[in-house]
Amino acid sequence: MIYCKRNNYKLYMGDCLQELKRIETKSVDMIFADPPYRLSNDGITCKSGKMASVNKGEWDRSRGLKEDYNFNKRWIRACNRVLKDDGTMWISGTYHVIHSIAFILLEMGNYIINEITWVKPNAAPNMGCRCFTASQETLLWVKKDKKANHVFNYSFMKELNGGKQMRSVWQIPTTPKREKVYGYHPTQKPKELLYRCIMASTNKGQLVLDPFCGSGTTGVVAVENERNFIGMDNLEEYVELTNKRIEAI
Repeated sequence: MIYCKRNNYKLYMGDCLQELKRIETKSVDMIFADPPYRLSNDGITCKSGKMASVNKGEWDRSRGLKEDYNFNKRWIRACNRVLKDDGTMWISGTYHVIHSIAFILLEMGNYIINEITWVKPNAAPNMGCRCFTASQETLLWVKKDKKANHVFNYSFMKELNGGKQMRSVWQIPTTPKREKVYGYHPTQKPKELLYRCIMASTNKGQLVLDPFCGSGTTGVVAVENERNFIGMDNLEEYVELTNKRIEAI
């Protein structure tokens, strides 16, 4: 259902598979999707220097390999329907989900433009000490077809990178406290990360959609930079958080 509607953004509360049906076919210029990584397995992590549970909520629990795969296939298919033929989609994930997502994309005929490695210089330490400390996530930048004429603001990204071609390894710290003043979400992405994605692949006035908007960082960056935004989440507390953050701009 529609939770909030303004001139430059609209928020839906509900399952994205249902809410995406409300969106017109081939109407969206860019999608940023941060789907569940399925990491809530009763393990431990480090939070603010203390041991803490990795559990984020029932929405992040695995339903089993097959069901997780089918869920990703369904929402990607739904996103492909609303994405314009020359639009692009960004999908973030850790190794727990991103490889199966890449397979689904190729299976559906999507073309992977780039694989971005987001390196976190301040990543949380590994508490188990039985493997290397996970300090990166992967972003897949894709389009519906290899021949599609997608937007890439090459000159701007080069300027942003000090006059040199921007490479596919991005070193960006995790979300700072100043971006969490309106509330907390366990997987909130930093604005700097979304800024690069949105500014690289959209122009002013274009429409950005996030089917798992969480704390709304995608919407905040989109609206701040004169793009339009559609956000979706199935939990009211996060839709409300998104709305607060965008209204504060």
